[in-house]
Amino acid sequence: MILVNFHDDLWLVGVGHAEASVKTDTALESSAAMTGTVFTPALQAMPHVKSSTGDMLTKPFLDVCRLVLPVLEKFGKFLDHYGEIMALVKSDIGGNIDKLDAKYETDSTSYTLLYEIVRKEVAENTAKKGHSCTTGLLWLTRAMDFLVELFRNLLAHQDWTMHQACTEAYVVTLKKWHGYVASAAFSGAMNFVPDRKKFFSLLGEGNLNADIENFISTFSPLLQENHNFLRSVGME
Repeated sequence: MILVNFHDDLWLVGVGHAEASVKTDTALESSAAMTGTVFTPALQAMPHVKSSTGDMLTKPFLDVCRLVLPVLEKFGKFLDHYGEIMALVKSDIGGNIDKLDAKYETDSTSYTLLYEIVRKEVAENTAKKGHSCTTGLLWLTRAMDFLVELFRNLLAHQDWTMHQACTEAYVVTLKKWHGYVASAAFSGAMNFVPDRKKFFSLLGEGNLNADIENFISTFSPLLQENHNFLRSVGME
């Protein structure tokens, strides 16, 4: 087991937790290695996230989040021992996806809509507990915010270094929610990010800028919808 925390400062990542995330990611990540950019599988899945009535569907949303995870692996290739930090970030994100997915599987009919999971926990006064699905959704959304903001920076500021793009994204999205240890760990890792050209070369073939634009414009509103809902039930 490894003690780390990307929520405040202390989080327990068990070996079984990490193995479950890695195993579940394998098939999805292999699809990202096919022709196209690393964003292609997620972009193909995003149109299916909403129901015909415009509600967020649990399984499709979680699948999209899972398809975004390979981006974090691109950082890990360049961060030496800090790559372990990004692996733990990925494991933590994957753990939140798995937690929500496991809840969905307990009653797929009742939990077809993502927010029904939260509503039930709110009604039971368990939503604010550290290991609740509601807390998992909150931190999953915040982590996805960071990735969206990172690529927004890279697209909007062609003169920015990766370090600057990452740091600004972190300050805007995650830093205010992190304690000292987590913040210091992220800051240390950001000192070893690859240069832009090298990083972009790992993101696949095709019209990368167009895919990044589509990723930002399509995924960002979904994340904002999560924030709006969580705020409406007093969870943010």
